[in-house]
Amino acid sequence: MSGTVVDFSRFSYRYPGAAAPSLRDVDLRVADGEFVVLAGRSAAGKSTLLRAACGLVPHFHGGEAAGSASVCGLDLSENGPAELHGAVGLVAQDPETQVVAATVRGELELPLEIAGEPAASRARAVEEASLALGIAHLLGRSTQTLSGGELQRVALASALVGRPRLVLLDEPTSQLDPVAGDELIGLLRRLNEEWGTTIILAEHRLERCLAAADRVVAMAEGRIAFDGEPAAYLDWALDSDAALATPLARLFDGAGMRPAPVSVKVARARLAGASSGSPASADLVAHSASNSALARKGEGEALRVKRLWVELDHGEGPHEVIRDLSLRIEPGEVVALMGRNGAGKSTLLRGIAGLADARKGKADAPAGWALVPQAPGDLLVREQVGDELPGPEGQAALAAVGLAGAVDADPRDLSGGERQRLALAIAMAGRAEGAMPGLICLDEPTRGMDTARKHELAGRLADLARMGSAVLVATHDVEFAATFAERVVLMGEGEVLADGTAEEILSGGWYFATEVARALGAGGPITPERGAELLRERAAAGER
Repeated sequence: MSGTVVDFSRFSYRYPGAAAPSLRDVDLRVADGEFVVLAGRSAAGKSTLLRAACGLVPHFHGGEAAGSASVCGLDLSENGPAELHGAVGLVAQDPETQVVAATVRGELELPLEIAGEPAASRARAVEEASLALGIAHLLGRSTQTLSGGELQRVALASALVGRPRLVLLDEPTSQLDPVAGDELIGLLRRLNEEWGTTIILAEHRLERCLAAADRVVAMAEGRIAFDGEPAAYLDWALDSDAALATPLARLFDGAGMRPAPVSVKVARARLAGASSGSPASADLVAHSASNSALARKGEGEALRVKRLWVELDHGEGPHEVIRDLSLRIEPGEVVALMGRNGAGKSTLLRGIAGLADARKGKADAPAGWALVPQAPGDLLVREQVGDELPGPEGQAALAAVGLAGAVDADPRDLSGGERQRLALAIAMAGRAEGAMPGLICLDEPTRGMDTARKHELAGRLADLARMGSAVLVATHDVEFAATFAERVVLMGEGEVLADGTAEEILSGGWYFATEVARALGAGGPITPERGAELLRERAAAGER
C-alpha cells in the first residue's frame, strides 16, 4: 500500500474553554514509509497534532476543529479512535495513563483481541513485540508494579503489536535510559525500513533521533514553522531558535563551523579534518579538569544513607532493589542520580522520603526533604492550575516556573512539560521565603520539557543550592545532567557503581556520555559552550 498516510489541510483546533487554538492552519502531508521527527518547544502543539492524527482530537477531547484532515484514508471529521485503531498506534506522553490491563501480557493481547486475531496469531505477535522491546521477562508482571521506563516500553509494545500502518510517538524516550533509548530509535528505524511503517515521533531530545529521520517538522505556537531534511532543520534552528538545535549543532555553531553535522560520526570526521591532533588531546583534558571542581556550599550532611537495603515484591516474591547502598550529600551540592531503567533510582528517592521500607540500614535527611515524583499527576488534584497554588505564594511559584499565564487552565490540558513544571511549583511553593528543606529530590523532572525549559530548571536548581539546599535529581537525560550537575552518582542493580564529577562520568563512555563528549573524545568538555570555547582557542592557536 502506498500513498498519503496523513493529510491535514488548514486544520485548526481549540480545546474546550481554551483561550487560544492549539493548532492553527496546519498543512501537513506524510507519505507511506516516511520517518518524521516532530520538533518544537513545549506547548507548541506537537502532542495535540499527534492526538488529532489518531482521532482523539476532537472526538475524545471535544473542542472546536476547522479545516480538513484524514489519516490512512479516513476522514477525521467522521472517524475517531475506534475506527483508526487498527491502522494507527499511539504511544502517549504519559504511559501510566495509557496502560489499562492488569498484566503486561494482557496489555499486549488487548489490541489483538479487539481486532479479532486468532489465538495463535496473538501469541506470536505478543512474543515478537515483547522480544523487540526487551520486555519478555515482564509478561507475567502486574502493570501496577512497573517502573516508568518499563511502562513506556510496554505502552510502545502495545502500540506496535498489531503492526499498524502509522505509529505516533510522543516523547517515547523520556523515561528510558540511554541504552534503551538508543535501542528504541534503532527499532523504530528498523520498523520503518523493513516493515514500511510510517513513523511520526515527537521528541525534545533530538540528538537521539535526528540521524534516523527522513524529515523534520518543527512547530511553533500551533503552526508549522519548518518542514524539511534534518541538515536543513539544524541550520534553521540555529538561526531561528538555538534551543531547538542539538548539542552537536550548538557546538559547531559556537565554534564558527557551519553547517552543523547531523550525526556524531560526521562531526568526528570534520573535527579530525580540521586538526592534525586528536580531539581528545591534552588541551581538552586540561580544559575539562579546570572546570570540574565540586562546589561545596555548606558543611554537615543534607543526606546520609548508610548500608541501605530495600526489597520490593512484584508478585513473584521479594527481591532486592537497593543493596547495601551508602551515600553522603553535603548542603549545597547538586547531584545527578543516573543509571539504567530498574537500577533503583526511584526506589532510593522513595526510601529517602520514607515511602519505601528499608529491610536494613537507614536513609536520613537531617534538615528535611521535598520530593517531586516521576508522575506529576500524583500532585495535581484541582480543576484549575490557580487552585493548585492559591494566594500570593502560589502565584509567585507559578511565575517562577513560567506558568503565570495558565492559572485558569485545567491541569489535564497542560502539556507534559507544563505539568512537570506545575508539580515542581507545588512542591516548592512558599519555600523561597520560608524554611528551606535540606534536601530536594526530583524524579525524572524533564519529561516533556524543551531545552530552554531544561536550562531554566537547571538555573532554578542552582538557585536552590545557593540558598543552602542539596539537590538530588534522578534523570536519564545525559545532556540535562551536564547542564546542572556538579557530581554524578551512577547506579546499577541497586548499588553505586561510580561517583565522581560530571566531567568524569559524562565523558569517555558510550552511553552515559553527552553528544559533545562523544564527538570530542574522552576527557574533553561535556557541554556545547565549553567545547566551542576550546575549539575556538585551538583554532586561534593554529593561526598564530
